[in-house]
Amino acid sequence: MEFLSSHLPGDPGPGKECLLLVHVRKVVGQVQYRICSDCAEAVITDIHIDDHFLTTGLGTRALSHLRSRHPDMTWRSTLSLRTPRDLLRRMRILPMAADRQCPHTTP
Repeated sequence: MEFLSSHLPGDPGPGKECLLLVHVRKVVGQVQYRICSDCAEAVITDIHIDDHFLTTGLGTRALSHLRSRHPDMTWRSTLSLRTPRDLLRRMRILPMAADRQCPHTTP
């Protein structure tokens, strides 16, 4: 399994990133997130993992990878769907409060 990080194409905003989850040259998932170094905050905005890989621990590995790449960030999430919410709870990533939006990365 490989984790490839890139800036989202067409997004002029600062810190909008995508972590691609690659298995045998095929993208099997992705984590979209925003980074603000001014606020030292990272916000997960989307997680998608192919059904075949949902029970393999890939989500946990991907979020651990992001935390290790950005160790000084406080991680939060805007997601509310059950599957990613359960993963985020296990990884102790708190939901983003509506009134705590970063002024540097808001769309």
